[in-house]
Amino acid sequence: MNMESVKGTIQEIERNIIASKMNSCEDGNSAEISAVVNSLKNTAGKCTKTGTTIVGVKGDTFVILAADTRSTNGPIIADKNISKIHYISDNISCCGAGTAADTRFTTKMAESALKRFNLKYNRIPALSYCVNILKRHLFSYQGHVSASLIVGGVDETGPGLFGVHPHGSVDTLPYTAQGSGSYAAIGVLETEWKKGMQESEAVELACNAIEAGIRNDLYSGSNIDICIIRQNETEVFQKEHRRGFKVIGKKQPREMKYTYPRESIKITKEEVFDLISVTNEMEVEY
Repeated sequence: MNMESVKGTIQEIERNIIASKMNSCEDGNSAEISAVVNSLKNTAGKCTKTGTTIVGVKGDTFVILAADTRSTNGPIIADKNISKIHYISDNISCCGAGTAADTRFTTKMAESALKRFNLKYNRIPALSYCVNILKRHLFSYQGHVSASLIVGGVDETGPGLFGVHPHGSVDTLPYTAQGSGSYAAIGVLETEWKKGMQESEAVELACNAIEAGIRNDLYSGSNIDICIIRQNETEVFQKEHRRGFKVIGKKQPREMKYTYPRESIKITKEEVFDLISVTNEMEVEY
């Protein structure tokens, strides 16, 4: 059974449940119908808010992708050094923000599709082909796949940068940022970006934007990873992936001992509890 048939079956079951609940309402009472609708709304699953800061900057002959490395599970830091820049093909990479499983398997799906394309046609896949695969997949799930993506790469038409949102919409911009720290990052990008930037300037700009997201967002942190995809004269592209390019959340040594003398705390009441009490003794013979 393919994915489309599974989705159609689930939608049919949902329609049957709603119809049965509506038919159970006596005489079509509006109050009862409203109660049924509200109960169905309350049964919807709640999404988990996740945090990330990812950035993309496009130049005349290159694309820069940057991301932080903190992974969170609610208020808990699950991983301090996770890679959020995913491999798609030799000339395309993708930054992912959202639920880790959704971003990982969505990019793996695109990677498999582009690999089949390369084996079938023996040519470098176009960047627009990758973006179309991702946006169609996300649009079909109407935002229930929590994956905000920044796709960057170089093909025969030159460098390209796309922002793909969870509902399937696509932005084509010279710079973009997504994730919970994107508000701080986009402020840095809008202030410091300029047309015709050199590669070193674009790398510094991307790092500054990620650092702003880390400093102003609790769910972004640790290190900065970058990926540089260049367009060369001799070959179509050249990719360079640098892990731990810059360390932001470095743990500092404690400046003092946080110990306090017992006399500094005033004792107003003292009460002693017996934690172990013997109620009955019994001899055991072997």
